[in-house]
Amino acid sequence: MATVTGTVTVTGHLVDTGILARILDDVLEYGGDYRIESLDLGRQHEDESTALIQITADEAERLERILMRVQVHGANAVDPGTAATRPAPADGVFPDDFYSTTNLETLVRLDGEWLRVRNPEMDCGLVVTREGGGTVVRTVPVSDVRAGDAVVCGAHGVRVELPVQAPRGEEDDFGFMSSAVSSEKPQALLVRQIAERMREVKAAGQRVLWVGGPAVVHTGAAPAMVRLVRAGFVDVLFAGNALATHDIESALFGTSLGVDLAKGSGVPHGHEHHIRAINTIRAAGSIRAAVEDGVLTGGVMHAMVAAGKPFVLVGSVRDDGPLPDVFTDVIEGQRAMRAELHDVGFAIMVATMLHSIATGNILPASVPLVCVDINPATVTKLADRGSAQAMGIVTDIGLFLEQLARELC
Repeated sequence: MATVTGTVTVTGHLVDTGILARILDDVLEYGGDYRIESLDLGRQHEDESTALIQITADEAERLERILMRVQVHGANAVDPGTAATRPAPADGVFPDDFYSTTNLETLVRLDGEWLRVRNPEMDCGLVVTREGGGTVVRTVPVSDVRAGDAVVCGAHGVRVELPVQAPRGEEDDFGFMSSAVSSEKPQALLVRQIAERMREVKAAGQRVLWVGGPAVVHTGAAPAMVRLVRAGFVDVLFAGNALATHDIESALFGTSLGVDLAKGSGVPHGHEHHIRAINTIRAAGSIRAAVEDGVLTGGVMHAMVAAGKPFVLVGSVRDDGPLPDVFTDVIEGQRAMRAELHDVGFAIMVATMLHSIATGNILPASVPLVCVDINPATVTKLADRGSAQAMGIVTDIGLFLEQLARELC
């Protein structure tokens, strides 16, 4: 039976990070075969290794898919060739053999020149345009492609770059957190490391992105979050209807889900408070209007408005109300989130699985992120869905935010 072959090369700490094993596993899983032509192992602990791998498949289309797949791990074709483009056949439809992107730094070769892709994002296509007299390549989600757009097809002429790797045991302080998700770590040390990274990001003129769930309010951590906003360590907030609703409920009624946050007990008719809070904001027209009119005088959302910081609230089918600021069209919500990723140098995700995964899916791998949740599965699922840079802390969000506020404020 006739076969087709391609040769890829990959450089890095291939053995102790497990990259080489993952590449070979993916080749077999996608129906191909491999032969390691050479493996140059680093002699010293800090030295990188380089592998040359020949990949074989029974048809060209399968080989293309394998080559695209192994690029997730930084394996690039030895002879990359030149990228081919084809017009999108219709709005919201890529050509059948479109290049499916990773969240790694990506380059595309056109007319003999390597062009760096703008805004690397996983599970998108690459569209080539002319802007300002030059050629630009950017990631575009399938919902946003338009008929006739020049879409990169196949794996030829595409190269990815892995983030800089430190050999095992020689990570910086922040790398202490990059081991397997666990609650058995000195939390005070982790909080100090996160605080230091946030200070570095701010000093570099970059922004800190927060992704939050309603447990921020339920656990009584909203005052700590407010202090962080006022101190300038929350530059943009992504959340759903629930965090904003219960934060506003807390500010208006002193309860969250009808539970008195000062006493920890339910109050008469407390189950109505969240919907009455939503109704109050809807009557005002928006969260900002409620702040400006003096209706909303405290809480996280008040602090964000007062500080002039943007927030993006994207809802779900189970939402009550929702608040007038909430995006109910998830595609529009995604676009709004992407629009706020500029200059983000650090992301911290607290007590929300769905919004954490959604944000991880649109972040470049070069943006470090920390996920904090009492449930280890939240951090694990985030990493399993492609956000390999995710670092996890398993702890109570209320205690974590209070400690972080003390460190930074």
